[in-house]
Amino acid sequence: MGSSEGARGHEPVLLAEALELLAVSPGGLWVDGTVGLGGHAEEVLRRSAPGGRLVAFDRDAEALARARARLAPFGERVRFEHADFREIPARVEEPPRGVLLDLGVSSMQLDTAARGFSFNAEGPLDMRMDPSAGFTAAELVNRLPERELADLVYRWGEEGASRRIARAIVDARRRRHFTTTTELAAVVRRAAGRSRRPGLDPATRTFQALRIAVNRELEGLGAALESIAGTLEGGGRLAVIAFHSLEDREVKHTLRALATRGFRLLTKKPVRPGEDEVRRNPRARSARLRAIERVP
Repeated sequence: MGSSEGARGHEPVLLAEALELLAVSPGGLWVDGTVGLGGHAEEVLRRSAPGGRLVAFDRDAEALARARARLAPFGERVRFEHADFREIPARVEEPPRGVLLDLGVSSMQLDTAARGFSFNAEGPLDMRMDPSAGFTAAELVNRLPERELADLVYRWGEEGASRRIARAIVDARRRRHFTTTTELAAVVRRAAGRSRRPGLDPATRTFQALRIAVNRELEGLGAALESIAGTLEGGGRLAVIAFHSLEDREVKHTLRALATRGFRLLTKKPVRPGEDEVRRNPRARSARLRAIERVP
């Protein structure tokens, strides 16, 4: 989803590092499973010219429309799929030379208040990456029993104050159901107290937990990575950028397991953005890139 990519001209996270690990070269079939605004895809298409083709996936129709406009100059070399990256094995007919997954929320989603991802701007409490499907964050916070809500915030947000936060949410919704991001953020901040990490908003972990639950971000992630890796041609590569510890842990364990059966681990430790990139794009700070190669 181009997790730190903003409008055209903004640098996609770990762009040079991802392309190097993918070993993008002329020709072949390439897949961007989370095309976002098309920054990574654009460079893959440039480097794979003249004969390289790319299949671009995204479950966010708005992002896909923007990517389609950005990548229009590449004509029939690129095909678009409005689908989750988990559907790559079912929708890509021939073995790809490389697959890139940039997991998480795009800057476009975060910066569009109407999408309901941000606790810094008032918007409807939605958080769906695909606004046409599934339940919203508002439905979760207004309906879940207190214990289930506390467990969700603890499990997916790694939030130590989860029980206190859940109790405050349930108390507040007895008076009035939550409808906006700022209403929820205010209650969470009061309940959570000051963050132990300087600069981290006390609402961050709760919003992360709700987003993961709404979009089922970790559901079947390991199995999906194994399935996608199995589609690669001999010598083909899979590169994955993760943005939070739960996601990165799943990626790490899956790729290490694959390295014991027909794949070679290309990153013993995750590749992280340098100081210059973080300075240009603070949202890239938490990015972790890992990759494997299918043994020919």
